Amino acid sequence: MSAPVTGLPAVKLPTAPSPITPEQRYWKGFRSQQLIPSPTNYPITHISFPPPPTNALSPSGNDYFCVTTGTRLQIYSIRTRKLVKTITRFSDVAHSGEIRRDGRVMVAGDETGKIQVFDVNSRAILKTWEEHKQPVWTTKFSPTELTTLMSASDDRTVKLWDLPSQESTTTFTGHTDYVRSGAFMPGSMSNMILTGSYDETVRLWDPRVPARAAMTFKHAAPIETVLPMPSGTTVLAAADNQISVLDLVAGKPLHIIKNHQKTVTSLCLASNATRLVSGGLDGHVKVFETTGWNVVTGLKYSAPVLSVNVVSSGANREDKHLVVGMQSGVLSIKTRLSGQQKVKERERAKEMQALLDGTLEEYDKKNKKRKHTSGVEKRLRGMDFMGEGADVVIEGNARSTKRKAPEWERELQLGRYHQALDCVLQKGLPAVTVLTLLTALRHRSAMRAAFEKRDETTIQPIFKWVSKHITDPRYVPICTDAAMLLLDIYAEYTSESPELERQIRFLHRRVRAEVERSQKAMQVKGMLDLLVAGVK
Repeated sequence: MSAPVTGLPAVKLPTAPSPITPEQRYWKGFRSQQLIPSPTNYPITHISFPPPPTNALSPSGNDYFCVTTGTRLQIYSIRTRKLVKTITRFSDVAHSGEIRRDGRVMVAGDETGKIQVFDVNSRAILKTWEEHKQPVWTTKFSPTELTTLMSASDDRTVKLWDLPSQESTTTFTGHTDYVRSGAFMPGSMSNMILTGSYDETVRLWDPRVPARAAMTFKHAAPIETVLPMPSGTTVLAAADNQISVLDLVAGKPLHIIKNHQKTVTSLCLASNATRLVSGGLDGHVKVFETTGWNVVTGLKYSAPVLSVNVVSSGANREDKHLVVGMQSGVLSIKTRLSGQQKVKERERAKEMQALLDGTLEEYDKKNKKRKHTSGVEKRLRGMDFMGEGADVVIEGNARSTKRKAPEWERELQLGRYHQALDCVLQKGLPAVTVLTLLTALRHRSAMRAAFEKRDETTIQPIFKWVSKHITDPRYVPICTDAAMLLLDIYAEYTSESPELERQIRFLHRRVRAEVERSQKAMQVKGMLDLLVAGVK
């Protein structure tokens, strides 16, 4: 008894690596971009989002993030992305609006050297300090004490404040130029302060010794911003277009990140401090992993970036909004879809696919069954009852579900190789189908039989297909065998057929160009190997 004839499986081509990494896919998930222009056309200089409570079990009372632009502090809702409050109690440009972690109080400095504390709900001024003689660029609340905050000013001083007091509790002196950035250290070092100055130094201060910095790191450019890592042993500092990773334990730099083309203006952490996000005057926002400090993805904006922050929400502090402020006065808010929104988007994609496949009715039926409420299910109960199996139903022979072989495959099975090849080339079938047939012909040693005894009209499609795909690495082996056979069979007829000569010359040019590209690639590889060897 003869064995059944099975269909010819299509050749599986090697898959190329995915052009999008999981990290890029994650950050591309920040969609639904909302662009909000500044009402005063001032640049967006600062975006703040209070850190989570020190006790992980205690719920956060804050539902806001703050944007500083011109003489305004704009307070946005994390849930709705809408502007809920605006504070305009400034006589000059405001700086560094910060919300306390309980969401009830906020603080900001301004160009006159004044520091003001506001009630978030009523927008009333709770406290005003005027000790600084020049603009105050940084104000921060303590991560552990609700009534403690710090400030950094162009008068080269850094001060600690207590809300009930009328004067500063501590003044740190030692910087020799503008102090434009600062932060409290996290964890057990929360009583210490980190500052960055235009005197090109990053300093760590202990309130017990305010006249002298506990540690100093010298840089080659003014410090634009500083950011302590949650571990408390590593800090980040942006100077010019570089980001320094500083080790407080060893007292030296661990790594220098040089991925921006212009000055880095803002730093923040994301994904529970496993990612560093930076923004620069080159209009780029870059994301780094915090193990090897390598770039994992980047985003381009239409104007220089002055401020960036990743707003998190929920008990797990999941990233929700990517908020970017630009020099043009435009605020960009991108949001990651929630679980329900992702489900809706997937359902919409399935519906569109069903529409394209012509199976929309089946999809709708499944959806109706899924959407039945309990009341509807009670009314429909028993409608599809088919009996208890007492009846014996004798069905006829099931219809054969055997796939009907295409015409070229039937010709191949009958040994008509000439006709099979003409069929796949004339009907414009996918290239992988032609590759499958040529592979089968080579396996049967029938490629010569399929190529022979052709005139210049019927040989042209074969030459064109081989010339087109011989530069594709996935098709090179079969195209090389086919080209060698074609030249062996038809080279002697070139003097009699100008068209055949033209096809052979075109194939020769394609092969020569590919060889030249390969040689250039090998030259570049050799140069890169020398450079890498020199680095090692």
